[in-house]
Parts: sequence; C-alpha cells; structure tokens
Amino acid sequence: MGKRDDLIAQYADDLRNKCGMEPDMGLLTKVTIGCGPAIYNADASTVAASQPGELETVKDNFLVKKLGLADGPQLMDAINQAMDTYGRSERNKYRAVVYYMLTKHFGKEAVYG
Repeated sequence: MGKRDDLIAQYADDLRNKCGMEPDMGLLTKVTIGCGPAIYNADASTVAASQPGELETVKDNFLVKKLGLADGPQLMDAINQAMDTYGRSERNKYRAVVYYMLTKHFGKEAVYG
C-alpha cells in the first residue's frame, strides 16, 4: 500500500469512529485524490475550524468552485454542521474527510463521477 492508501484508510477510520458514518470508499478515494498534494502536507491536510478565514477558503474554493454551489448562508451552515459532526474538540480535522462530508451533504457525488 502506498502513502495515499494509508491516508484513505485513516480518513475512513475517522468517518466511522469520529463522524459516525460508513464511508463510500469509492467516493472517499476520489475526494482524496481531488485534494491533490495537500493531503501530504501537515498544515494543508487539515481544516482549522477555529479560523474563520480557513472556513471561507473551504466555502469559496471547494463548495463554490469545485462543487458549483451558489454562495449563500447555507454553505457556511453546512461547513459548521460538518465541523460539529467531526467534533469541534477534534484537533486534526482532515480536509478530505470534511470535503467528503460536504459532498455527501449537498448530494454532489456526481462531481466525482
């Protein structure tokens, strides 16, 4: 197994044990690949939920640009819901896991089809 496979297994474990959901491994793999080299960078691989600027970046670069959603308060509501699901006290909120939850939340799996 390569490093990416190890990370995908870790993300799946987080989804099961920290978020209480059974991951769709095909979609999780595609979302992880979609994150690109950021998954290998300790800082870029996680989402800093306590930094409003970071949440804006998730909204603008992922929800609006990648998933093609219209900007509005519902986007930040969904991001906050994902953070609550992951656990606000959880120190490492992996970007791929957050993106996976948001993709499922908005029913945008077809983006990765």
